[in-house]
Amino acid sequence: MAAPYTRRNQRDLTTAERRRFVSAVLAVKRSGRYDDFVRTHVDHYTTDGEQGLRVAHMGPSFLPWHRQYLLEFERELRAVDPAVTVPYWDWTRDRSPASALWGEDFLGGDGRPGDRRVTTGPFAYASGNWPITVGVTDEPFLTRALGHPADPIELPTRADVDRALAEGGYDVEPWDSTSRTGFRNRLEGWRPGARGTARWACHNRVHRWVGGLMVGGASVNDPVFWLHHAFVDLLWTRWQARHPRAGYLPATPPPRGSAQYRRVVARHERMPPFDVTPAEVADLGHVYRYGG
Repeated sequence: MAAPYTRRNQRDLTTAERRRFVSAVLAVKRSGRYDDFVRTHVDHYTTDGEQGLRVAHMGPSFLPWHRQYLLEFERELRAVDPAVTVPYWDWTRDRSPASALWGEDFLGGDGRPGDRRVTTGPFAYASGNWPITVGVTDEPFLTRALGHPADPIELPTRADVDRALAEGGYDVEPWDSTSRTGFRNRLEGWRPGARGTARWACHNRVHRWVGGLMVGGASVNDPVFWLHHAFVDLLWTRWQARHPRAGYLPATPPPRGSAQYRRVVARHERMPPFDVTPAEVADLGHVYRYGG
């Protein structure tokens, strides 16, 4: 068995490492596989108000589903370049549009006024390498509105993360966006009863802060999605280490007659479209680990 590889903080990457990551992402885009990943996320973005299984968001499987999803994308990158892994963006530290994350040699910068089109970096539409073909927008270009100037919002803080990590249980009924305790919903970032920008915390708040295509089911169209979710996954590993006896919940499926019957994934149930269960991805330390 191969030794586990390391996912590193994006701020610690060398210029050459950034270039290799970008090149691998662009190669996956050229192959058509990147847009397949976008479709997968759109297809499985089911909300509380919709019928059917909530596997990717607003439910307990938010974290294991995205863990597997991130791993599948990383496999595509490593098939292009085995030296590449998905770096993570610690948004409690790199909190400014001036961060190197948004540099022209990496993810490119903010969207321009008006149409929010990203005009710098390798994913700018003018480069010809990053047409948007899947999602909820008619525009063919990547968009951002860093800080969401129309309704300003700040990135989550270390204190926000600490409150989530302090939760002793993984999730609680009703297993959706209205759950008032539990690590999953604290980290996913739905805040029942809150108003204004306070409605979004942690993971959700980051999507809102980036703005543009990062808001909604087609958020994968922005490559920063992967760096964001790598950090979310890292935070889950930290929570698991802090609470080793607190496993994934629910352990068994909600019973027939329950409002959540066949709407959430239990510990040993498959997470579509993947042929894995939350229990099977609870520990992937033999595959990868986090540095920094």
